Amino acid sequence: MMSQEILISTPKLQTPSSSRAALSLTPLLIFFTLFIGTGVYFTFQGVDYAFYQLPAPVAILPAIAIAIAISHERLENAIETFIKGIGDSSIIAMCLIYLLAGAFASLTKSIGAVDAVVNGILNLVPSSLVLPGLFVIAAILSFSMGTSMGTLAALIPIGVALSETLQVPGALVAGILLSGAVFGDNLSVISDTSIAATRTQGATAKDKLKQNAYLAIPAALICLLLYSYWVSPGEQLEIKEYSLIKLIPYLLILVFAIKGWNVFLVLTIGIISAIIVGFADADFVGMEVSKVMYEGFTSMQEIFLLSFLVGGLGALMQKAGGLAWLVEKLVSWFGLRGSKKRTQMAILATCGVTNLAVANNTVSIILSGKVTKQLADESEISAKRSASLVDIGSCVIQGMLPYGAQCLLLGASFAISPVAPVQYAWYLPLLLFVTLASIAFPRFDFIRK
Repeated sequence: MMSQEILISTPKLQTPSSSRAALSLTPLLIFFTLFIGTGVYFTFQGVDYAFYQLPAPVAILPAIAIAIAISHERLENAIETFIKGIGDSSIIAMCLIYLLAGAFASLTKSIGAVDAVVNGILNLVPSSLVLPGLFVIAAILSFSMGTSMGTLAALIPIGVALSETLQVPGALVAGILLSGAVFGDNLSVISDTSIAATRTQGATAKDKLKQNAYLAIPAALICLLLYSYWVSPGEQLEIKEYSLIKLIPYLLILVFAIKGWNVFLVLTIGIISAIIVGFADADFVGMEVSKVMYEGFTSMQEIFLLSFLVGGLGALMQKAGGLAWLVEKLVSWFGLRGSKKRTQMAILATCGVTNLAVANNTVSIILSGKVTKQLADESEISAKRSASLVDIGSCVIQGMLPYGAQCLLLGASFAISPVAPVQYAWYLPLLLFVTLASIAFPRFDFIRK
């Protein structure tokens, strides 16, 4: 998710008591039932903003309470585990990105930079190609930055304005952004997921990139054709006047992202340049800039809180052995030996299902790294193939999670349900389909050799 390099050490998953370990996963099911169930119920009732009737940070509280109550640790130790989960470096980094993204979005909107970019795009690109082009821009930016979150943070303000200008559903634009961001993140050699996948499976970044590209590019091309044919607006849109100077914050972000600079530094440069442009063009006066930035911070309050709480809940389930039990069950269902097809399915599913519990693709790869590597070795599956499978399994599930960082950010920014972007993120099921096809029909899968 982030472009900075991380050290990978695959922890040995302890074998827990089956009944106790299985019980430790119940809080996650309770959260699913409360959050998604309530949203679906109110949707059928015709209530607006159905998934916001029960805010996710509130829906997860009963699950956390139950996770602490059923923990075999003392109360003080269980609470300490929960707090350590909140303080995990990946969770903190994610929340800092939220803050920077909120500030950047608020500043660029205030100075008119978003409108300038939108009108500039409409001036250069026919309206019928704007939405497919947005997928390509997100894919390039994400591949360059190595982070889907950083890409979404940079492009969401443009996406929101485009959805209003083109008069298309915000969920559609959000799904397109999500698709492009996941495509680039999955392929990028500087992405945390790629680093985790290659190091846990013993593959090289180059081999893993080549392996992934043969699966990801066909899925992306099909996705582009679908976006071009099905969702392109047909009418000619009015292009308003715009100031070229207000394009500077986005141009700087694009340039430095392509250079591979750290996402925190890229967003900081974007914020500083937006402030300078705002003062130079008389959009800001006095201390107004601080108020605008704070508005951006507060817009991220809900996903900020939920990310903390999900991190704590995941730590409790991991400590109780629930994740290790889940991995063992998946392995036993698919079978350890005898069939390369079943083994590859086990590798793909193990990482994907682990991601369901922790809502973090990098962490899920690390947690399941030891057992997926063992599976690959026993069935003589190449390291580059297993690295590709674990990365795809985690990224596809992460992009579909309504309580995952990407959907939460999109939901908050577009003022839609966090479930909504998934219905238009067609690249995710397409990538999964292409991957499953490569497993099911090995004689046509020349990329493994």
